[in-house]
Amino acid sequence: MDPHMTEWLNLLIRWVHMVVGVAWIGASFYFVWLENNLNRSNPKEGLSGDLWAIHGGGIYHLEKYKLAPPKMPDNLHWFKWEAYFTWITGVCLLGVVYYLNADLYLVAPGSGIDSATAIAIGIGSLAVGWLVYSFLCDSFLGKTPVILGVVLFLGLVAAAYGLTQVFSGRGAYIHVGAIIGTIMVGNVFFVIMPAQRNLVKAIEENTEPDPRLPAKGLLRSRHNNYLTLPVLFIMISNHFPSTYGSHYNWLILAGLSVFSILVRHYFNTRHGSQKFAWTIPVAALGMITLAFVTSPYANKPTSPQVAHTESHVTVNADTEKNAEQDEASSSFAKINQVIQVRCTVCHSATPSHAAFQTAPGGVMLDTPQEIKINASRIVAQSVTTKVMPLGNLTQMTDEERVLIGEWAEQGAQIQ
Repeated sequence: MDPHMTEWLNLLIRWVHMVVGVAWIGASFYFVWLENNLNRSNPKEGLSGDLWAIHGGGIYHLEKYKLAPPKMPDNLHWFKWEAYFTWITGVCLLGVVYYLNADLYLVAPGSGIDSATAIAIGIGSLAVGWLVYSFLCDSFLGKTPVILGVVLFLGLVAAAYGLTQVFSGRGAYIHVGAIIGTIMVGNVFFVIMPAQRNLVKAIEENTEPDPRLPAKGLLRSRHNNYLTLPVLFIMISNHFPSTYGSHYNWLILAGLSVFSILVRHYFNTRHGSQKFAWTIPVAALGMITLAFVTSPYANKPTSPQVAHTESHVTVNADTEKNAEQDEASSSFAKINQVIQVRCTVCHSATPSHAAFQTAPGGVMLDTPQEIKINASRIVAQSVTTKVMPLGNLTQMTDEERVLIGEWAEQGAQIQ
């Protein structure tokens, strides 16, 4: 597909995905907040609680029935399409970004699998993720929500580890997010909506609703609520190569997910007490710890050293200065050659790779000045995390990565 059309298709789908995703998440968070803040003291007959609120210059009075009003209203608002379209656009985005360019964004360099196999694994992981999740929820573990939650979390961590063995870090992260998103929309489509339809039908027919369905829907709704923040991180993770580009990327994802769940738990419980206020500083401390653990200075890679000879002529100050300038010029010549061969396939004013019409991220490395300006980015992407070149399509070697790292450490001189 024409790269210009691909870019605009990406933009359109991503924009719609963001809009409907915000609507779904906003509704979910609001109703959780509403449920937790109902005034349940001395409610009116038939009610489980009510709440007064002010917003946008108006005052609202909301009431929650224990089951339902004696007569169903003519207009009953359902919240489902936000969830469905979030998943549909998410799958479309997965296809446009990761499946149309699987060799760039999905397949891990050196994994030995082709694009078709990688795509099959990706699609299969969504189906298997939902089936395993649904089976566990319907098993005896469903009677112990905390244990079930721990088992489900460990299952997702195992999936993250497995996917990082065959996919690029970025591709593995997005597929973990897609598995979670599939679980969340599956909960809405297969459990929550049928439970709500059953409730409405029972009231309309004046029969007793099955209490098991609402209870099952409530459990799945809680799962969706706690899974939201990890998914939101995964949606933006491609901007942070120090996470998905790390050798321990699956553990970093697990840690960030734990911190996200702790934060969500605090906001879900703070209406009753502040006994979980400790989760906020713990999550903040955990983030800081991860920042140090993933630091290139804390984990400096041990890569093959590049043999090079240096000539030092000690005659006078002018001679030494000239020799240093000549050495810097010679060193940059090697760096420039590596970058022009390995990087400017994509990062150029006129990319030669068919997937790009413009340089990704607007980063161009055609001139020495552009290379100098982007030196820190080059090191972060190609030396520290090794996520670039994408899919290592230009076959950058470890020796070349070390050469770039040494050049940067010596001041990134271009002349």
